[in-house]
Amino acid sequence: MFTLRKLPFEAQQVASFISQETLDYHHGKHHAAYVNNLNNLTKEGEFSASSLWDIIQKSQGGIFNNAAQVFNHDFYWDCIATAPQEIPEKLKLALKAGFGSVEAFKEAYLKAATTLFGSGWAWLVLDLEGKLEIVQTQNAATPLTSGKIPLLVCDVWEHAYYVDFRNARPGYLDKFWESINWDFVTKNYELGLHEGIESTKRYVAALHA
Repeated sequence: MFTLRKLPFEAQQVASFISQETLDYHHGKHHAAYVNNLNNLTKEGEFSASSLWDIIQKSQGGIFNNAAQVFNHDFYWDCIATAPQEIPEKLKLALKAGFGSVEAFKEAYLKAATTLFGSGWAWLVLDLEGKLEIVQTQNAATPLTSGKIPLLVCDVWEHAYYVDFRNARPGYLDKFWESINWDFVTKNYELGLHEGIESTKRYVAALHA
């Protein structure tokens, strides 16, 4: 049985970005529903004894959609900081090398999150050659299925922002940028460089042993 992860912060710590009402819906209802659906879909059959990682890699249809959404949301919550953070120098240098400057990365990343049509996710990943890449995925799709290592993600499904920002996705994205957990992103970058996708596999296993 998979369980809904505990949020890595208290509601009042992120109140300037995410309201209690949004957390109640986004974590308490949407994220929880993916976990519950996945448990129901895997009570029997091929994936009844499988890890979340293996289900994401091997399943299709409804089982994949719910499993991937469990991971995508797990990862999103860890990307949110409780106070503004400076980008660590090591990551700053990597962003400059990959995109020309931190500002150029910010512009490209927020553009990817803004222009993604419909529902989905905007990611910063390490690609198969160990280079930084911005990736858009729609609906439940995740970079894990292509072997890319997620470093940062922003949820651009409407349920992530509609209560607080209505249909103004750019306003939500501006606040998200101010709330990024750069320490978490940098940790993912460092582990990804040294361990590859195994670092992400271990992250998934730690939340869903």
